Amino acid sequence: MTKHDSKLARSVAALRGAPQLETREGDDDLAEINKALAEIERKTAEAVKNGEGIEAMTKTMGEMKARLEDLEIKANRPRGGIGGRSENSEVKTAFVNAMLTGQGIEAKAMSGTEGPKGGFAVPTEITNIVMNQLRDISPVRSVAEVVQTDSPDYRKLIGLRGAASGWTGETGTRAETETQDLGYVSPSFGEIYAYATVTRHVLEDASFDLEAWLKETIVTEFAVKEGAAFVAGNGVTKPSGFLTGSTPTTEADSARTFGTLQYLATGADGAFAAAPNAGDKLVDLVYSLRAGYRKDAVWMMNSATAGAVRKLKDSEGRFLWSDSLVAGQPPTLLGYPVIIAEDMPAIASGAFSIAFGDFRRGYLVADRGALVMVRDEVTKPGFIKFYVAKRVGGTISDSDAIKLLKFATS
Repeated sequence: MTKHDSKLARSVAALRGAPQLETREGDDDLAEINKALAEIERKTAEAVKNGEGIEAMTKTMGEMKARLEDLEIKANRPRGGIGGRSENSEVKTAFVNAMLTGQGIEAKAMSGTEGPKGGFAVPTEITNIVMNQLRDISPVRSVAEVVQTDSPDYRKLIGLRGAASGWTGETGTRAETETQDLGYVSPSFGEIYAYATVTRHVLEDASFDLEAWLKETIVTEFAVKEGAAFVAGNGVTKPSGFLTGSTPTTEADSARTFGTLQYLATGADGAFAAAPNAGDKLVDLVYSLRAGYRKDAVWMMNSATAGAVRKLKDSEGRFLWSDSLVAGQPPTLLGYPVIIAEDMPAIASGAFSIAFGDFRRGYLVADRGALVMVRDEVTKPGFIKFYVAKRVGGTISDSDAIKLLKFATS
């Protein structure tokens, strides 16, 4: 037996002598780990018995290593892996039971976190599911900068103008330069809520899934409402949309007041310019955005506008629009992704129907506090009312990062 075979044989013996991990009822991961260890022992023993060469042995060891790494990930999952359920899962289960039955709302299962209006903060595990789904279906949120805050006075520090600089030689004088102008942006906050009613009989049905109900009804409604506010909210008890700040102007970046977006006109009232130059203004809009912003820029428009843009061609008859060949990826226009936001204005006289820019630098979404749920079984006998609410704010954070296309002559 070679030195390598001897070492492998000792490994097999160690595996045989290792105690099996104790499994409890419901510990599917542990059962799988024990099964996999037995499989590794079998493969290793076969390799020794068959006198496999070093290449075959290396391949077997590589497969074993990959398998063990996968098992390590499973064993460390938040549900508790080895040792039982996690604290988060217990909090989540207690919360769901309390919402369904109305019992135990005062218990420690609620983590003692009381929200506004006597409600309770939804556990982190459920809140994360809700927020992830919001990000997936809320167009502006999916591309904007999103921050979490507990303060109603949240402000983000920004540079309004870069610091000045100059050239000098080794012994030349160094005159004082202008310092960077700093400022703040503060999102306009509002509370978005849903007040849904469910019959008591539905809640008593064992098949009722509170998490699924939250995702399918409440989250979808929240996404629709906040999506509209991020585009055109007036900033009164709701976010301030990027189209409803200061009136957009044609002034260049260096000349505009901070917070005011720049626009380009199509040259035709309520329409694109006549063919074959219809798409030229889209190209102009791309290059009106400075190079540093173009790297992560996207288009934003509604479905009706997208339908019109999809028909545009260049001077050689090639479509400007390209459908994605990868599932889940957006189509592109002039090489940049297109985000469909139904709250963008339709093409009309004087409408800002298309936006282009780096929204992660240009628009700020601030989620304040936790998702809150209140259970009400008193005001309407036979029915249970759920009040679900979250506070969210939004504002332009860099007005140089977003450009608009106006369907007008000027």
